Amino acid sequence: MEKVFKKHETLFTILLIIIYVVVNSYLMQNFGYTSLQSVIANTILSVLIITLIVALKRVNYYGINRASDPKRFLYFVPLIIISLFNLRRGIHINNTTNEILFHILTMINVGFLEEILFRGFLFKMMEKDNVKSAIIVSSITFGIGHIVNLLNGADLVPTLLQVLYAVAIGYMLVMVFYKSKSIIPCVIFHAVFNALNIFGTGESSIISSIILIAMCLGYALYINKKVKA
Repeated sequence: MEKVFKKHETLFTILLIIIYVVVNSYLMQNFGYTSLQSVIANTILSVLIITLIVALKRVNYYGINRASDPKRFLYFVPLIIISLFNLRRGIHINNTTNEILFHILTMINVGFLEEILFRGFLFKMMEKDNVKSAIIVSSITFGIGHIVNLLNGADLVPTLLQVLYAVAIGYMLVMVFYKSKSIIPCVIFHAVFNALNIFGTGESSIISSIILIAMCLGYALYINKKVKA
């Protein structure tokens, strides 16, 4: 299994990302992220990915371990602050208890899957040849990947704004992963940021998107300058 994966790592990585995007596009179009179907499907995907990582003996390689010296990362406090961004206008509950529960469980899985695919598989695959290219590709593909929301019925302008700030978030998270050698802070941030979206209100405006981008880039640049890989 290890030899086959190493030989065709690019193909496997692309295939895994495609499977994830196709499955979740189907779920979004037919059931939504507040459904039991989304919880079950994404949990299955998470279990399969974890099983694959264990089989490949790449648990530490993909950063499923503790972050080294959190003090250098300001104890990830900026990540905590940014993860609460969706609550900037207050907390609003417009869903049933089951919908909220299913949404949170789905977002925990989505947070893990997207981080392990874009920051784990994709970044680590490219890092061996060129770190800068790996950082750029991981950030941009993560952002552009959100364009698929247009196929799920999202409006154009909010989706484009989401793509832009997703690139900034992707850059921030890949810097956290690259410098800390741990994907755990990225997964936790991603899951919380997405999960809290159900309690927020309204779509992102240009101003709020700019603020979010500035916060993410500011923390990423700090990490890049202050923390050695």
